[in-house]
Amino acid sequence: MGETQKLLLFRKWDLSDIEIQDRGLKNVISLRQSIMPLTFGRSALKRFNKADVNIVERLVNKLMHFGKKYAKNTGRMAGKKIHAINTMKTAFDIIHLKTGKNPVEVLVRAVEHSAPNEDTTRIVYGGTAYHVSVDVAPVRRIDLALKFISDGVKEATFSNPKAIEEHLAEHLILAATNDPNAPSVRKRHELERVAQASR
Repeated sequence: MGETQKLLLFRKWDLSDIEIQDRGLKNVISLRQSIMPLTFGRSALKRFNKADVNIVERLVNKLMHFGKKYAKNTGRMAGKKIHAINTMKTAFDIIHLKTGKNPVEVLVRAVEHSAPNEDTTRIVYGGTAYHVSVDVAPVRRIDLALKFISDGVKEATFSNPKAIEEHLAEHLILAATNDPNAPSVRKRHELERVAQASR
């Protein structure tokens, strides 16, 4: 019997040879091979199970919200997953045309550079509230990175004639090179700066 064929994402991109450089994120960035990043919410009700969901699908899920700053979950984009997947597909093609690299690898680098290591938490002690610096858990680091990327893209595209696919591609390319002009990288540095001040 012949070898089983590799499952290429969107029948184009190979996920098997992508390496995760950040050791802390190795167990929580899933590069499970599939043709379509669609699990129909199988992992939604199990604790910590989102770490097994493909990183592309997790970003697609984050993009499925309406982009106005103060009305994020008005339901305007909710449930239009195929629309969000097609946006991602086109953005990947643009990334490949601009960089010549595997766009999933660009996405993984962007997530690594947008994931904060430190955050602040509020501790109330004797009637006074303190902000204390804490380390961020790996699962939350991915959550925050994807949130920063999707929020940056949505804010940039709102009331803008430029297509969301182009904004998404540009944002991922900038974040993958750790460019401080990328909104998600800027947000990460801001968060870490605040955490450092409250050590």
